[in-house]
Amino acid sequence: MEKKVKEYIEKNNLLQKKDLILVGISGGADSVALLRILISIGYNCVAVHCNFHLRGEESNRDQMFVEHLCASLGVKLEICHYDTNKYASDNKISIEMAARELRYVDFERLRKEYGATCIAVAHHRDDSVETLLMNLMRGTGIRGLTGIKPKNGNIIRPLLSLQRLEIEEYLKSIGQDYVTDSTNLEADYTRNKIRLHLLPLMRAINPNTDKSIESTALHLQQAYLIYNDAVQKAIANVVKQEDGNLYINIDALLSTPSPSTILFEILSVYGYNEQQVNSIMESLSSESGKRFASNSYLLYKDRNRLVLMQNNEIDFCVNIDLKKIDNVILPDGRTLRFEFREGGAEINKSKSIATLDADKVGENLKVRLWRQGDNFVPFGMKGKKLLSDYMTDRKFDITKKRNQCVVCNDCALIWVVGERSDDRYRVSNDTIRQLVISVN
Repeated sequence: MEKKVKEYIEKNNLLQKKDLILVGISGGADSVALLRILISIGYNCVAVHCNFHLRGEESNRDQMFVEHLCASLGVKLEICHYDTNKYASDNKISIEMAARELRYVDFERLRKEYGATCIAVAHHRDDSVETLLMNLMRGTGIRGLTGIKPKNGNIIRPLLSLQRLEIEEYLKSIGQDYVTDSTNLEADYTRNKIRLHLLPLMRAINPNTDKSIESTALHLQQAYLIYNDAVQKAIANVVKQEDGNLYINIDALLSTPSPSTILFEILSVYGYNEQQVNSIMESLSSESGKRFASNSYLLYKDRNRLVLMQNNEIDFCVNIDLKKIDNVILPDGRTLRFEFREGGAEINKSKSIATLDADKVGENLKVRLWRQGDNFVPFGMKGKKLLSDYMTDRKFDITKKRNQCVVCNDCALIWVVGERSDDRYRVSNDTIRQLVISVN
């Protein structure tokens, strides 16, 4: 068994003899075998145990087992504690995803602290087969059918050549016990249903099911390299990054052999699923303004392009008391300034300056982001106009429209910042004081 793992490590260039390895250990059969095998081969290891406090006394039992094991092996042990339920609730994610995020953040932190080369985790061939089947049932592209990789960044998986049964037999042969997570024996989760019900049925039909799936995954890994090379070349002609946003040229996208595939490859890394990508594809021939959100990003259709930006919308609103004037920093970083002048002072006609009748404006103002339904009487006009229509007429792009601020009083908008003031508050021959608002 140790020879088999050693050959797998060498074949996939996972480790060098001088490396210090951080080993994730839960106390279960897989991780215990991983630690024992790496030590037997001769690697220098530091063990890390994550107590997610999800199973009461069973979680504490697992920790105690790992402590005793590492002490008996003379292996340094780090223990990380988490309030996993709270983290999942705060971040609106599943318990499984919360546990994954928490442990990998600490794995990387400890790897850097110890100067370790990599983090070894105990995935084996059964895990890879289960992952492929799970992705297949959910719906996936080629990448989702390639199984678990031997190496992903700083994460290595030295046991991928072993089946679970081999691991259990190995531990029995060396007299090493381990703990069993009771939730692994339940069929509540998708992976467990595949493990406990689907795979046994498939093996009954074909005893070589695992080898066949593994072989298919290896073929698909090679096919994916060719596929990904072509996709990346296509993406380079379609996508441009600028000012922290991602711009997708619709004409260039539609000229590719498979626009929906290219769009999925672009957007899936930002949290968009296949159904959303299909909806976005359908919107390409519609008018500008449609938007699609993932957990962390917003995508807008803006004329002949799609604009992807971080979903960090804010409810920006600042109250201004003109009796004690303060500058205001806008969301885009510009500064808004207020000052009073004599009624007959010269008027600057720059778009970045609004000159208004102070007595018409009043003393209490607000500076905020524009909202749907906002309207004003553009300077020089007689009737009201929706601000959304004004911005469309002015050909605002999505980014500019999203960051557009307005100054208003209790009755109306008085200035579309950097654009146009409301004609009802213009300076006249009767103006005693001017309120001058500037932005830069």
